[in-house]
Amino acid sequence: MKNARMNRRTLMQAMLGVIAGALVPLGAAQAAEKIKVGLMLPYTGTYAALGTAITNGFKQYVQEQGGKLGGYEVEYSVVDDESDPSKATENASKLVKRDNVDVLVGTVHSGVALAMAKVARDTKTLLIIPNAGADELTGPLCAPNVFRSSFSAWQPAYAMGKIVAERGHKNVVTVTWKYSFGEQSVAGFKEAFEKAGGKVAKELYLPFPNVEFQPFLTEIASLKPDAVFVFFAGGGAVKFVKDYDAAGLKKSIPLYGSGFLTDGTIDAMGGSGEGLLTTLHYADNLTNPKDQAFRKAYAMNYKIQPDVYAVQGYDAAQMLKTGLDSLKGGKFDKDAVIKAMETAKIDSPRGAFTLSKAHNPVQDIYLRKVEGRDNKLVGVAEKALADPARGCRM
Repeated sequence: MKNARMNRRTLMQAMLGVIAGALVPLGAAQAAEKIKVGLMLPYTGTYAALGTAITNGFKQYVQEQGGKLGGYEVEYSVVDDESDPSKATENASKLVKRDNVDVLVGTVHSGVALAMAKVARDTKTLLIIPNAGADELTGPLCAPNVFRSSFSAWQPAYAMGKIVAERGHKNVVTVTWKYSFGEQSVAGFKEAFEKAGGKVAKELYLPFPNVEFQPFLTEIASLKPDAVFVFFAGGGAVKFVKDYDAAGLKKSIPLYGSGFLTDGTIDAMGGSGEGLLTTLHYADNLTNPKDQAFRKAYAMNYKIQPDVYAVQGYDAAQMLKTGLDSLKGGKFDKDAVIKAMETAKIDSPRGAFTLSKAHNPVQDIYLRKVEGRDNKLVGVAEKALADPARGCRM
């Protein structure tokens, strides 16, 4: 009887041991098998199409990896940031503190991204920026846990300043929205243009997202510059280009811009965009195999041709996978992920790029021309252009 009780006790202890032993590895396995990604992007308003393209690109890369990144199942928490900086801190904090995301991915609007970056730095959450180009993000506000898969405002604008000068223009007027990205785009353009001997005669600004352009067009007509440089994107870009054409200015004063002017907007512009020259880190007729495969899959998945925003979302997922690969299926280790991402070479549809010390892409900037429905490659405006990252102390 005593032996039977001992046997039952031994059996019970063994069972409890099995259960307890199973519980610990199961929890660890669940933690290791899943990565929580917080997508904070605009899905309504001026930049809605951009947010959707970034999301599509990100999810396409995950799909190509069998629904996982580095062996981790991807779980999404999604927030519409509405391109509203006043809501940005609360939205980002909810993703980090309520939803417990491992990684923040966002956003388009630079003002919103600046607030997201502060939340990321304060909570030490990994942040990958798939569009917003505010120079500060990889400049004075750079941080080990903040990465960008897109560009700085300075990069395409600086390249265009050089191109406009090379084309013999001496006197230019600039137009953009009065917010950080617009102002920094003008500053980048002006730096290169004036270094080459040109002069920015006047800088014109209007509040974001105002699209009442007529007073500015009237002023441009009276100033009669050699050319006009602009930064606009989304619906604002469409309206500016159409209004510029309707005012008769396109025929007499060449219009140039950062590539956002015509990326994802050509169809809506109708013929008004035809012939426009822009500079960007992507073009529609690149010949590298990665881009050809990417474009084919994207068109099949979403029934639309991809643009630069889709590429930046796709590459944000690529960058994250590079970091997660270093963990080899173990527990999420942010520091190890960061270290691996810093040294990565990303095989992007735009062409391979590396990351600067400030975590901004070092990439080719292309000169493109609108032909029909495409931003056709004209040439490389700047090879492997690195943002100066002024003020970054990493």
